[in-house]
Amino acid sequence: MIKNLLFRLSVTCMALCTLIDAKAQNINWAKDGNSYYQNASGEIVSITLPKNDRKTIISRTLLTPAGRDNAIAVRSFQLSDDGTKALIYTNSKKVWRYDTRGDYWLADLTANKITQIGKDKPASSLMFAKLSPDGSKVAYVSKHNLYVENIDGSNSKALTTDGTDRLINGTFDWVYEEEFDCRDGFRWSPDGKSIAYWQIDASKIKNFLMINNTDSIYPYTIPVEYPKVGENPSVCKVGVVDINTAKTNWLNVPGDNIQHYIPRMQWVPNSNNIILQQLNREQNESKVFICNAATGDAKAVYTEKAKAWIDAQDEWKWLNDNKEFTIVSDKDGWNHLYRISIDGKKETLVTKGNYDVIDVKLIDVKNNTVYFLASPTNATQKYLFKAKLDGKGKLEQVTPSILPGTHNYDISPSATFARHTYNSSIVRPITEWMNFTTGNPLTMDGSVTTQLSKQEATKNKVEFFKVTTEDGIEMDGWMKKPDNFNPAKKYPVVFYVYGEPASPTASDTYGAGRNFLYAGDLAKDGYIYVSMDNRGAPVPKGSAWRKSIYKNIGVINIRDQAMAAKKLLATNTFMDKDRVAVWGWSGGGSSTLNLMFQYPEIYKTGIAIAAVGNQLTYDNVYQERYMGTPFPSKEAYVKGSPITYAKNLKGNLLYIHGTGDDNVHYQNAEMLINELIKNRKVFQLMSYPNRTHSINEGEGTSEHLSLTYTKFLKENCPPGAR
Repeated sequence: MIKNLLFRLSVTCMALCTLIDAKAQNINWAKDGNSYYQNASGEIVSITLPKNDRKTIISRTLLTPAGRDNAIAVRSFQLSDDGTKALIYTNSKKVWRYDTRGDYWLADLTANKITQIGKDKPASSLMFAKLSPDGSKVAYVSKHNLYVENIDGSNSKALTTDGTDRLINGTFDWVYEEEFDCRDGFRWSPDGKSIAYWQIDASKIKNFLMINNTDSIYPYTIPVEYPKVGENPSVCKVGVVDINTAKTNWLNVPGDNIQHYIPRMQWVPNSNNIILQQLNREQNESKVFICNAATGDAKAVYTEKAKAWIDAQDEWKWLNDNKEFTIVSDKDGWNHLYRISIDGKKETLVTKGNYDVIDVKLIDVKNNTVYFLASPTNATQKYLFKAKLDGKGKLEQVTPSILPGTHNYDISPSATFARHTYNSSIVRPITEWMNFTTGNPLTMDGSVTTQLSKQEATKNKVEFFKVTTEDGIEMDGWMKKPDNFNPAKKYPVVFYVYGEPASPTASDTYGAGRNFLYAGDLAKDGYIYVSMDNRGAPVPKGSAWRKSIYKNIGVINIRDQAMAAKKLLATNTFMDKDRVAVWGWSGGGSSTLNLMFQYPEIYKTGIAIAAVGNQLTYDNVYQERYMGTPFPSKEAYVKGSPITYAKNLKGNLLYIHGTGDDNVHYQNAEMLINELIKNRKVFQLMSYPNRTHSINEGEGTSEHLSLTYTKFLKENCPPGAR
C-alpha cells in the first residue's frame, strides 16, 4: 500500500508536501555543480548560478525532426558526460503507475541533428534508454528485451531474445515496481563493454482477473500478475551481458532465487564488480554481496538481521577511492548512516545519537561531510543537518531554527549551490536558491524570509498537539478547529487516518488540516478535523516506534488511534461524542473499517475507500514484510483484518472501491460485503466501474467521489455547533 502516496496527491492532507518533496528532487545538475539544465518552453537550457545566466543548449529547431512541422515534446532528458549529446524522452505511456515507456531521440549537439532511437520498435515501447559511458551507444528495453545501438540509430542489436510477457529482462513485474520501487532494471558497466540487468521470471505468478462489464456488451477479464500473501515470489536473478557477443553471464548469488528478493543492484565504480542487496522472503535478513561480473562469484560483505523487517537500501555511495560504501540502518535503534569497507572487515558509524536520519541529501567527500534531513526534537518536522563522514565531531543543524516546519534541499554535486524548499501547516510552499557554501540566498527578494513576509497570515491555524493514551503511548497530531470556534459549544469531529508503515499523516506541512476530498470547507461548515500518527507510522521516533507494528497491523495501530481519540474526546468538552467520524484511503480505509468494527462505541460514522478488508488478499511483498509470512500460521493476518470484526458494526458506514483496482482488488469489497450481509449489517456502498486505486479515471469521477463523500458525512455526522 505504499503506492497510496501517489494518488492521494489530489485528495488528502498529505498532498502538497508530497508534491513539494517530489519536485525538490528534479534538478538536473551539471557535473560542475555550478549550473543545471531545464526544459523551458520546449527547449533545453542551461542555467548558470549565481546569476541565473541562461543559455539554450537544445533549441526547438534541433528538436524538430526532418519532415515534421513541430518539435518533439520533451518529457525528460539526459546529457552525456561531455555535454555534446542528449537523450530526449517523449510520447510517454503508463506502465502500471508511471509513464515509463515511450520514444527516445538522440540529439547530437556537435553535428546539430536529431535521430530517433529504436525506430524499428513499436511506438512508445522503449524504456529507460541510457547512453554508454563513452557516449557512443544507447541501450534500452523494449517488450521485455534489452537492446543496444549506435547513437546514429545504426547497428541495432538484441542483447536478450527470450523476453515475454512473463519473462522480464531489464525491468520488473508488478510487485517489484509497486513495493520495491523498482522500474529501471539495467546498468551500464563503467567501461561500457557490458550491461548488468535484472531478469524476473513471473511465469509461475497467478493471474488475478478483473472484470470489465461496461466497455462492451459482453464483459471481459483483465489479467494482472499478482502474487498474493503466501504465494511464491517471481524468480529473480542478475545477469551481465557482453555488448559484443550478446552472451549473458549470470551472477552466482547464494540462496534460492524464488525465496529471496534482489531490490538493489549497481556497479562498483571503476571496476568489474557489482554490488547488490539480497533480502530473504521474510525481509528480515539483508545481505550485501560484491559480485565479480566476469566469473559470477558473489561474496557477502555485509549481513544484517532483524526481528522485524529491513528496508531496501538507497543507492550506495562510494568513499575512500571506492574502498568503502555507505548503508543506512536502524540496527542500533535509530536510522543511521554507516560506512562499510568493501571487504566487509571494517564498519564505521557516521551519524551518532538518539535521532533518525530521514533522508541523505549529499555526501561531500571533499569536505568530509554528509548532509541529511532529520528532526531530533519534533517528529512532525524536517530540517537539514550535517555531520562528519569520519564519524567524528558533533551533529550540526544547517536549517535556521527560526523557520519551524518541513524543509527539503536539492544540493549541487559540488555543495556550492542548493534549492531550498520550505513549508509548514501555516506557510505555503516557498522555494529559494542558496549559495550553499555561505548559507545565504542568491537574491534577497527571492529569499525564504522575504517571501514569507509577503504571505498573508493564515487564519484558523492548525494546532499541533501531543496526546498520551491510557496505554502510555504519546502520539503527535494536528487539529483544525471550526471558524468562529466557541469552546462552550460542541462540534462534530472528523478523524483522518492512515495508520500503516507506508505514510505519516500528522506532519507539519501545508497540507495539514485540509481535507481535499470534502466538497466545501470543513472549518467553515463547523467540523473539527484531526489526524494523529500511531505506532508504526514512519516518523523519526526510532525503530522501536516504527517497528512495533510488526505482525500487528490492524491491532496495535487501531488501538493507538482509538485510545488517542478516546482521550481527546474525554479531555476536550467542545468535542461532541455523538458526532464522531473517521475516514481513510487504502491502508487508511482498512484502519477506518477496523476502527468502526473494533471500537463502535467511539466512531459513529466511517468512510472507507479502497480498503484491504482481508489481509490475505494483498500482495506478498508488502504484507509479508510487515506481518511476516503466513507460515505456519495465518493468525496475525486474521486478527488484523477488518472482515474478522465486521459483525460488530453499529454506526454508519460508507464503503467505496473501484472495480478496476489492480492494487487493492475489488475482491476485498465483496468479501467484506458478504460478511456484513451475513451479520445483517446495513451499510452503504459506492462502486466505481473500472476505476483503479486512485478512483480518478473518467469524466466526472473525482467530483462525484467528493460529492458522495461529503453528502454521506453531512447526513450522518451533521456539521455545526450545538
